[in-house]
Amino acid sequence: MVEIDGMKMVQSRAIANYIAAKYNLYGKDLKERALIDMYVEGIIDLNELLMTYLFQPADKKEQHLATIVDKATNRYFPVYEKVLKDHGQDFLVGNHFSRADVQLLEILLTAEEYKPDILAKFPLLQSFKARTSNIPTIKKFLQPGSQRKPPLQEKDLPRLMQIFH
Repeated sequence: MVEIDGMKMVQSRAIANYIAAKYNLYGKDLKERALIDMYVEGIIDLNELLMTYLFQPADKKEQHLATIVDKATNRYFPVYEKVLKDHGQDFLVGNHFSRADVQLLEILLTAEEYKPDILAKFPLLQSFKARTSNIPTIKKFLQPGSQRKPPLQEKDLPRLMQIFH
């Protein structure tokens, strides 16, 4: 739950959309907003795969990681690479930093935590990651000791299970 502007909000996507709209990260018109939503939903699909990795039985983890890498490098990342190439801009939608860019940066960083060279075949995503990581507020957020949560590890599972059961 997030308390913002006198409201108590729940549901991650509703919260993210509200914050994006409030801080001009949600496109200039309905067409841009639709593109942002479309790109974000694709990123969320990949994120769900990444999030389920730790919950796999030990004998399935290697296979699950192979599936993640396959889908990231053959289905998801080529789409975002193509978007950046086709319109030749620094960001996914228009030429303005948006919620979609925040989500893409986060999934790129997360994917690299699982497989450090996962972006090897994606030069535009590599430059996107470098460019957006150097935006001053994001750069500060990515510094050690910031509020960015570290990747989930096996030791975190008992606590997660306690929270969600």
